[in-house]
Amino acid sequence: MNEPTVDVAALAELARLDVSADELVRLGKELPSILSFVQSIENAPTEGVIDTPVLENVMRDDVVGHESGKHTEELLSAAPQAKNGRVVVKQVISRKK
Repeated sequence: MNEPTVDVAALAELARLDVSADELVRLGKELPSILSFVQSIENAPTEGVIDTPVLENVMRDDVVGHESGKHTEELLSAAPQAKNGRVVVKQVISRKK
């Protein structure tokens, strides 16, 4: 099998990687064998391989457990501060004006 030729410097530039000269030499030697291995995997026979089963959602249905607002007053009374039917909390994100 012919090893593919790879311009490692151009590839590194496209990927915006800073690669030293020593690394370019090392990668230039290693990359063709890596690509050959990937090609051998792509050419592997797949006859008789069992397809994965279809996945099913095994979680419960989303249903409303109680009518909206049933516990609102109880929850608001337990909060340290409440205003206009909402819990008052400290602002942690500032908005630009």
